Amino acid sequence: MTDGAKNERVRLSAEDWEDGALALIAEQGVGALAVEALARRLGVTKGSFYWHFRTREALLQASLERWEEYGEREVLGEIERIADPRKRLPELFRRVAHELQAHRVYAALLKALDHPQVVPVMARVSQRRIEFLTTMYKEAGLEPVVALHRARLTYAAYVGFLQLNFTLGLPRLSHDEFDAYVEHVIFTLTPAKPNA
Repeated sequence: MTDGAKNERVRLSAEDWEDGALALIAEQGVGALAVEALARRLGVTKGSFYWHFRTREALLQASLERWEEYGEREVLGEIERIADPRKRLPELFRRVAHELQAHRVYAALLKALDHPQVVPVMARVSQRRIEFLTTMYKEAGLEPVVALHRARLTYAAYVGFLQLNFTLGLPRLSHDEFDAYVEHVIFTLTPAKPNA
């Protein structure tokens, strides 16, 4: 084993490969994920890849799980810690609005719903997010059926926005326009205070 090959393994962790894969997926789609192209992009040899993963599919699976876990832990987990249920929804909308890399990955995965590794991840993510939203709406005072309907509407608005912007390529909103849109979403989808 050469010192160069050993240094590559030390320098790049499995998480580095997963992050690189997610960045490539966000930019070019699931179909563009190739070991050689990713190694070139990361500035290492393919041999470094095989230290961590047996196949491209193993990397894709680990990357998708990493993306899924980030959404669960970093986004939803932080929102759950907010004590006031009426403050959770606006904070969720503002937080999610600025997760650009996660949006790009999600939009790329929407285009790959015919891929056997993507479908179960997207199904789990969507189900978990709708359940999370339903719980937040119930805790904010909506009846269970209404909370579920509002959760579906909220999630559909999110997916639709991604489709419009990343798939159909509609003109990008300026920073101020986007912030105004997010505030409109918050106003529209956050339940009014009881007896208001």
